[in-house]
Amino acid sequence: MNSTIEQMQPRVAQAVPRQEWSDEDLLLEYRSCGDRRAFEELVHRYEHELYNYLRRFLGDAELAEDAFQATFLQVYLKCDRFEAGRRVRPWLYTVATNQAIDAQRRNRRHRMISLDGRPRGSGDGEDAPALVDLIDGSEPDPFERLESAERGEEVRRAVEELPEPLRQVLLLVYYQGMKYREAAEVLDIPVGTVKSRLHSAIRKLNHALNSTEVPQHG
Repeated sequence: MNSTIEQMQPRVAQAVPRQEWSDEDLLLEYRSCGDRRAFEELVHRYEHELYNYLRRFLGDAELAEDAFQATFLQVYLKCDRFEAGRRVRPWLYTVATNQAIDAQRRNRRHRMISLDGRPRGSGDGEDAPALVDLIDGSEPDPFERLESAERGEEVRRAVEELPEPLRQVLLLVYYQGMKYREAAEVLDIPVGTVKSRLHSAIRKLNHALNSTEVPQHG
């Protein structure tokens, strides 16, 4: 029992500034010692990243702000459930995703997102290719179509109509730059399921976009 407790204690010299601590050390320091500065540093560290994720997920700034506050309220209330040895970032995204889903259930507003960007991963072979590379149609230049305002609107509408599980995977991989395994951890699903959902989402987007007539210019 004592060894387990010791494993949960932060292993950071007190002389090291909190800005240099790992996410895990910050959370464990707050949990074990009630250090509010450690908690505040964690909130500050993820403030923009998580808010932007929630903003894209929900498509509404006010809902995103509420979900962000609810996320860190849950972290505050349930930090004792955080398992030592687990990484904080995927855990935070799990909490944030659940809060976003709850917000959607309370308020079924339409969501507008754009997924014509390139994922932000490190390029170590586990990154998904850019979404525009996967949405290919009969037209000779799909990039040109997606870059137009009209086509971008079609993409957004198509994404809005995706089943929620497919949208979740797209947001995590293409906006937050997560690896397949990280998205799997956030959503508590196998890596293979993440990949299959991405493939399903791409097929549905292709079908939706290719079934829409695009005016021919000539």
